[in-house]
Amino acid sequence: MELRIDRQAMVPVVQQIVDGLTEWILQSGVVPATRLPSVRQIARDNLLSQSCVVEACERLVSQGVLSARQGSGFIVAASPSTLGADDELAPFEGRYAWCDAVCEAAGGLKLGAGGLPQSWREPDDLSYALREVARTDMASLFNYSTPLGLPALREQIVKRLKLFGIEARSSQLLSTCGASHALDLIVRSLFKAGDCVVVETPGYAPLFDLLRLHGVRMLEVRRTPNGPDIEALEALLQQFRPGALFINSHHHNPTGSCLSASVAQRILQLSKAYDLRVIEDDVYADLHTGNGTRLAALDDEGRVIYVGSFSKTLSSSLRVGFVFAETEMVRRLAQVKMISGLGASRFTEAVLASLMVSGAYRKLVQRQRQRLNADRAAALQALEDADWEVFGKPAGGLFIWARSRMTDHVRVRRQAQYCGVLLSAPDAFSPCGESGDWLRINVAYACDPRARQFFRNTGSDRPQAF
Repeated sequence: MELRIDRQAMVPVVQQIVDGLTEWILQSGVVPATRLPSVRQIARDNLLSQSCVVEACERLVSQGVLSARQGSGFIVAASPSTLGADDELAPFEGRYAWCDAVCEAAGGLKLGAGGLPQSWREPDDLSYALREVARTDMASLFNYSTPLGLPALREQIVKRLKLFGIEARSSQLLSTCGASHALDLIVRSLFKAGDCVVVETPGYAPLFDLLRLHGVRMLEVRRTPNGPDIEALEALLQQFRPGALFINSHHHNPTGSCLSASVAQRILQLSKAYDLRVIEDDVYADLHTGNGTRLAALDDEGRVIYVGSFSKTLSSSLRVGFVFAETEMVRRLAQVKMISGLGASRFTEAVLASLMVSGAYRKLVQRQRQRLNADRAAALQALEDADWEVFGKPAGGLFIWARSRMTDHVRVRRQAQYCGVLLSAPDAFSPCGESGDWLRINVAYACDPRARQFFRNTGSDRPQAF
């Protein structure tokens, strides 16, 4: 039983053992009443202390996954995938396979997931900040935040944006409950049913659903390794005169590609020529390695609305994002924010501000980038060894966009199921719901033995065992 313990990670070893045992039970498909290997054997095979293994098993007993029997060690009591299973998630499987909550309920290796694995999350600094804010800022426990967001947080975001070459003032920032909330405010404020906008294909599935919800028509422009296809974009602008372009600048979801300097300059030229507003979604900014081109940094006419988030790096549960735009646009968005939700959580904003002031957040994302860089290199090598086709070679972020050389795509998905791997739905990233054979691969999951086996088994059209 290999648990893949990372002693350099900030996640406590006992928690890693809990996660590893849970994954082993799911991967092995063991049934209730199956006896686990002895504590001594698990400890010996993974170079762990027996006391850590015992503590991890006791935690799983309290969760109902294991049961302890005198003289028999630990017994599987129930599959982790069945505990807390929510029948309400059933309608969302398939189309919403990009959603981590759906992946979590389904069990298996979340190769197509949109965020970091739970085992990568580091609770210590966050727990400390939660306690400190609760102890020292009583008002944050009970009161709404200000309409624009907590001033202390906005000042920290101003400093962080400066690292990206974006000069901002606090009055140009609006806090939101994550990037999805930010996009919702933008769509509510700027568009009405029947308006048309340009979106990238493949692209961000929740954005497509949001635009459909509001009756906004989508014009598709193909994403290339350097950004949107500029010639196709100009043709759309000439013919339809859309109101806006929605674009991922860095580590595009799902292809992992980044905007080149030349493409960025051309987009801004077109935005001026066709009076086009640009909504720049940069939620993976903190996972970027090296310098990069951002439209908001080049914009000198206030055409770019920049969206950021801390959910991908710090916590999906805290739900803190932000919008950077011209002051008048921020005020307009703030009005919609107050009407629709009376503001955001002052407590979560205070916790994030505390982590940014102390430097803990900066160190966290540095560690995440280092781990992702190592896993990305290993994943790209594994895909190359398996003769998969890769859409460019991303230098940062979470995703690789790739496809098997197999011509039978049904077989590819059957192999994923055989290997215990969860893939995104084939139509998840298409604005028009068109199915495709390209897959979003989250590099944080791609080094798992199940992913490696899946890549090998689908590397060509040679017969494979099921």
